Amino acid sequence: MNASATPARHGGDRIADVLHAHGVPCLYTLCGGHISPILSAARARGIRIVDVRDEATAVFAADAAARLSGLPGVAAVTAGPGITNTITALKNAQLAQSPLVLLGGAAPTALQGRGALQDIAQRPLVEPHVKRFFKIGRVRDLGSAVEEAFALARSGVPGPVFVECPVDLLYDEASIRQWYAEAGGKGTSIPDRALRWYLNRHVRRMFDGSGEAAAPRVREVSTPGPGDAAIGAALAALGKARRPLAVIGSQAVVNAAEADRVAAAVTRLGIPVYLSGMARGLLGRDHPLQMRHQRRQALREADCVLLAGVPCDFRLDYGRHVRRSATLIAANRSARDAKLNRRPDVLALGDAGGFLQALADRARSAGPTADRGEWRAALRARDVARETEIDRQASERGEHVNPISLFRALEREAGEHALFVADGGDFVATASYVLHPRGPLTWLDPGAFGTLGVGAGFAIGAATVRPDRETWIVFGDGACGFGLAEFDTFVRHGIPVIAVVGNDAGWTQIAREQVKMLNDDVGTVLARTAYHEVARGFGAEGLLVTRMEEVEAALKRAREISRQGKAVLVNVWLDRTDFREGSLSM
Repeated sequence: MNASATPARHGGDRIADVLHAHGVPCLYTLCGGHISPILSAARARGIRIVDVRDEATAVFAADAAARLSGLPGVAAVTAGPGITNTITALKNAQLAQSPLVLLGGAAPTALQGRGALQDIAQRPLVEPHVKRFFKIGRVRDLGSAVEEAFALARSGVPGPVFVECPVDLLYDEASIRQWYAEAGGKGTSIPDRALRWYLNRHVRRMFDGSGEAAAPRVREVSTPGPGDAAIGAALAALGKARRPLAVIGSQAVVNAAEADRVAAAVTRLGIPVYLSGMARGLLGRDHPLQMRHQRRQALREADCVLLAGVPCDFRLDYGRHVRRSATLIAANRSARDAKLNRRPDVLALGDAGGFLQALADRARSAGPTADRGEWRAALRARDVARETEIDRQASERGEHVNPISLFRALEREAGEHALFVADGGDFVATASYVLHPRGPLTWLDPGAFGTLGVGAGFAIGAATVRPDRETWIVFGDGACGFGLAEFDTFVRHGIPVIAVVGNDAGWTQIAREQVKMLNDDVGTVLARTAYHEVARGFGAEGLLVTRMEEVEAALKRAREISRQGKAVLVNVWLDRTDFREGSLSM
């Protein structure tokens, strides 16, 4: 073929056409021969290809991209081990209700189950963790399957969808026909001729109708809305409540474009609120209705509790945090989640963010409500008291760096448009008490699965979808080990993240309770590893902080490096604290 000739269209083109039609800005991947045509065709259409060092990272990146944009993130991985490496990240996305599309390679259709390279039965492994597993056998079905996957990922309860793409459906027809012709051989025996007949028929079926490619289309997805009866019942319950309380979770902001409207609705409702998951930051840094501390006590005192996209799982002690005499309102896309462990008095099935907006709109004409000034004042006083106590704990000095004081410094230094990625146990849980996300969709944590290792992938997804944001990763020293090699990815793709590693040389969240209960630190001890030097080895910058007086200058320096377009890791040696004593969850 001469240089000016147009290359033959192939299955990868069909998939890339659909990605382009859906406005996919970035495809996250780890390369493999099974998926090469997808990557090449996507890049030819202007889609950015970000190749990472672990397939799980690619899916974590797609997960974060989906959460921040409201559109399904897309990852592509090769067959066999490429797919098995994604299972944890897929399950994390499923439990976090993140809409994403995973394109997975597969062995040639005629060789599946015959010992081909990286050939395994992928459906049994993947299907439990996705909304649907598409197994494709004809070239003409590739585009429509990906179109349907995009719609399905966003519909109802959002989640991941998998499309299996066998390698012989992705390359151009001439090459595949030649490959099958060679596989059939030239023998004249009856078995040889039978094999050629079978393979020729198989190829005809694979490419049947492939010359009739329809233009890709974006399928409409309607947002499920709660019924008028549920809105009216919730409004009546809140109207007469003297101590109402709202807890808002990630599902309330799954429509990312609606986040500001949801925030405005919460303000109009005038109900004290606690924010969790992706809803952290929904009301900005210092909204008068937002409470941050003593949530358990507040829930036990409230006479009406609104859970917006929040199930009664372990985070609410399986519903026991809400007293039995309180009126419970549950707004959720999932009937199972809305009823989990505690049947609500008012069930509003539908989008939690949409429910809050509808509730606020109707509240305008609903008449006066009970006076809540004393209730809000009591909650605010507790918050102030707890912040004062945190200030006292932050002032304590030891040999190295007080983690609470570190986060107070980070809170002061991080920019007004900073985005925080949380990856770790004890260190990150401490951050959740001290760091104040700047605005809607500026906090990323794994969600209900509590997965370690999300940090690098989430940061890649965040930085590629929101390059205007200053992206910080808050890493526990244990968690950072999962994604440390992705500093190579940050450098190669010009992703200027700032990683702060809380280095206390241990898996502290586990050790704290394990040592107390079993008098044994087995498996929980790490070292004061030079993570900053590892980052330098990958071409990033690395800073070491061992004393409190070095923190402020190091954080300022890290921001300067990031603004110059370079990734940086700040390795902070921590003192041990009892800030989160008794934090074991079951």
